[in-house]
Amino acid sequence: MTKNPYREKILKTIQQLGAAHSPWKVFTDFVELGALAIANSIEQNTDIFKKRETQYLEIHNKYKTDEQKLFPEMLADLVEALQYELTWSNAPVDVLGVLFHELELHNKYTGQFFTPQGVCDMMGAISFETGKNNITEKGYLSLCEPCCGSGAMLFGFAKAMLDSDLNYCTQLVVSATDIDLKCVHMCYLQLSLYGIPAVVTHGNTLTLEEWSHWITPVYFIHGWCSRQRYK
Repeated sequence: MTKNPYREKILKTIQQLGAAHSPWKVFTDFVELGALAIANSIEQNTDIFKKRETQYLEIHNKYKTDEQKLFPEMLADLVEALQYELTWSNAPVDVLGVLFHELELHNKYTGQFFTPQGVCDMMGAISFETGKNNITEKGYLSLCEPCCGSGAMLFGFAKAMLDSDLNYCTQLVVSATDIDLKCVHMCYLQLSLYGIPAVVTHGNTLTLEEWSHWITPVYFIHGWCSRQRYK
């Protein structure tokens, strides 16, 4: 994959902070802080808002003042990194999944590997072909991802829509789930910044247990809460 200068900047910042806190902790805190900040920008449930605000401050306050300012800078760089991919790859790309591998976090800790974007693009194109006729009936496509990881499969499907001159920001709605909270944060953060309507659930697809729900801003803004009767 082509080197994305903004992704590289985030990589270096995490490595810098990782000297004192470990790259794993910094990366995990970065995606959680970003997810919490976006989620609370639209959260209307007072109890959930307070809980997430408390969680944000607990993570934030573990770092020194000069370290704290690097997290919003990384979030700004992530926005630029995603925009870079849209410009040069002409498609949404799983930037955080690539970053996770570049930091070698997949080898050192849980042995967690994310599917390469090229494979996800192929699978997304196949899935799109089997379901694209539904858009004629409903005006949009619904996509369910029971093990979303960092979201690469979803972005592969979004690319297929883009290649067919469809708008994944208005003609796609996503329901995504993962048992790993880190993955939930990664997926939610990128879906939010790419402008894809989605509810990302921290849960177990096999047992149907659900622990938290993360609504992307555009899902809320475009009225999907009422259209899908989501509560």
